[in-house]
Amino acid sequence: MKIDWTPGSWREKPICQVPTYPDQDALRMAEEQIATWPPLVFAGEARALTRSLGEVCEGRGFLLQGGDCAESFAEHGADNIRDFFRVFLQMSIVLTFGASRQVVKVGRIAGQFAKPRSSDYEMRGEIELPSYRGDIINGIDFDEASRVPNPERQKMAYRQSAATLNLLRAFAQGGFSKLENVHQWMLGFVEGSPQAERYEQVAERISEAIAFMQAIGITGENNPQLRETSFYTSHEALLLGYEQALTRTDSFSGDWYATSGHMVWIGDRTRQLDHAHVEFCRGVNNPIGLKCGPSLAPDELIKLIDVLNPANTQGRLTLIARFGHDKVEQYLPKLIRTVEKEGRKVVWSCDPMHGNTISANGYKTRPFQRILSEVESFFAVHKAEGTHPGGIHVEMTGNNVTECTGGARAISNEDLSDRYHTHCDPRLNADQAVELAFKVAQLLKNDRDQVKEKNRLAASA
Repeated sequence: MKIDWTPGSWREKPICQVPTYPDQDALRMAEEQIATWPPLVFAGEARALTRSLGEVCEGRGFLLQGGDCAESFAEHGADNIRDFFRVFLQMSIVLTFGASRQVVKVGRIAGQFAKPRSSDYEMRGEIELPSYRGDIINGIDFDEASRVPNPERQKMAYRQSAATLNLLRAFAQGGFSKLENVHQWMLGFVEGSPQAERYEQVAERISEAIAFMQAIGITGENNPQLRETSFYTSHEALLLGYEQALTRTDSFSGDWYATSGHMVWIGDRTRQLDHAHVEFCRGVNNPIGLKCGPSLAPDELIKLIDVLNPANTQGRLTLIARFGHDKVEQYLPKLIRTVEKEGRKVVWSCDPMHGNTISANGYKTRPFQRILSEVESFFAVHKAEGTHPGGIHVEMTGNNVTECTGGARAISNEDLSDRYHTHCDPRLNADQAVELAFKVAQLLKNDRDQVKEKNRLAASA
C-alpha cells in the first residue's frame, strides 16, 4: 500500500478538463452514495489483465483495445452491445489466426462516458453554451438545461456500466464466443462486402482445425478455451470524483484498485506530471494507459513512466501513441529510443484515430486511408528500432454507421450524413474495423515470418 497516496490526494493538485457543478452538495452526496455501491470489476481481474499485458510487453501477445468514442444513455441496448462484441470477436479471431499470437481483448466500454474537450464552450450562431463533456456529466442537446453538469448522471453511468458488464460477461463466458460459432459472428451488413469473403476463408480454416480437434476428442465441453474468452473493460479516467468513489482496497493484497474498469488511461490533455490525473492513476494498481501525442518530450515521458510505474512492472503501463499519419516517423522513434535506453518495460500501442480527424461537409471525420497509414508507420518504426508493436487502440462500433470515410465500401464525404450517429468523434463501422484487423494481422504475420527467416539463417550459419 502506498502510504504517500490516498484515493482523494488528487484533490490537492491542479486539474484540467474538470466540469463546474453548480450544486456542490448534490455532487458530494452522489459521490458518497456511489462509494457505497458494489465494485464494477474486481482486483483479481485487473491483475489477470496485467499478467496478459506483460506477455504483450515481451512480444508474445497483442493488445486489441477498442470501442465507442463516448458511450451514451440513449443508445444503450442489448443489441448494440451484442453487435459490438461480435465485431470485436471477429477482429480478435482475424488477428489471432493471422498472427499466431494471443490477443488481449480490452473494450472501450462499460465506463467510457466522459470526454475531454478542446474548448469549455461551444458556439452555434449567436448562442454560446458549455461544451458537451459526455453523458456522465451533461447532455448532448444544445440547450441551457441540458448542458448544466448534473451529478445524478454519475449514478446513471454506474447503472449502465453494471448492466453492460453483466451482458459482456455472459457473452464471454456463456457460449456466445465459442469458436464453433465463428460463422455466426458475421453481421448482416458485413455479408456481401469485400471483407466477407476474406473472413469466410479464415472461418473455414478455423472450422477445419476445430473439426480435427473434435475428431481426437478436444471439444468445447472438455476445453474451456474453445468456448470462453477473456474480455476486459477500459475507459479514460477523466471524472476523478467518480473514479475516487469506485476506488477500493483489495482484501487480499491491501492494494488500491479502481473498480470502475479493468484498465484506465490518462489522456493527452491531462498527463501533466504534477496534476490530478497522474496523481490519481499512480496510486491504483490497475493496468494504466498513457496517451502520447506530438507535444510529449522524451525526458517528460521517462518522468511520467517513473511516477506511474516505479517498480518497472511488465504489463502495468501501456503507451498509446496518437500522432497523426504524417507525424509518426517524426515523433515516435525518439520516444522509443529513450524508453529502451532507460530500460523501461512498457507496451507500445497505436491509436490511429485521434491524430487523423478532419472536417468534411460539416462533419468531423477520419479518412480510413490515413488510419491505415498511421498503423503501417507505427509498425515500420518498431521494426526499425527492434521493438514490439504491441497493440492498436481504435474507436469503433458494431453499428453500420458512416462516420469515417473510405474503406472497402468507399464511404465518401457525401455519405457522411447517411448514418452519422456518434455523440462525439467519428468511429469505424464494423466493415472498416474488420478490414483494419486484416491489415494488422498481415503486418504481424510479416514480422513473424521475418523473425523465422532470421532464426533459420542464424541456425544454418
